Amino acid sequence: MHDVKLLPVPLDAVVVARPETGPEHEQPLGADAGYKGEAALQAVETRNYQPHIKQRKEEAEAQQKQPGYRARRWVVERTHSWLNRFRKLLVSFEKTQASYLALHTLAAALICWRQTFIIYG
Repeated sequence: MHDVKLLPVPLDAVVVARPETGPEHEQPLGADAGYKGEAALQAVETRNYQPHIKQRKEEAEAQQKQPGYRARRWVVERTHSWLNRFRKLLVSFEKTQASYLALHTLAAALICWRQTFIIYG
């Protein structure tokens, strides 16, 4: 199933309380070109989000025109890629859910530590 058809589910299942919404209090929602269609746009706007959907071409142009510009829409995909490098997590042979969750937590901690090490040397 395509992500666009499942978009209303995570938008309705927001865990953190949202700030006030309305014309003067718009809340942005960034997405990639996969959410460009009418169904996604309608799902986003009925929940009082302001959609910001960029094409890859737009971000490539922004990187050329603005030095130091960083794309923000690949954060989740990048993090999933880092988790997939832990080969034990790719195919779960763990007998308990607790041990599988512990491995995920350890992988996330190692990723954070590596990024901190890069930043602070």
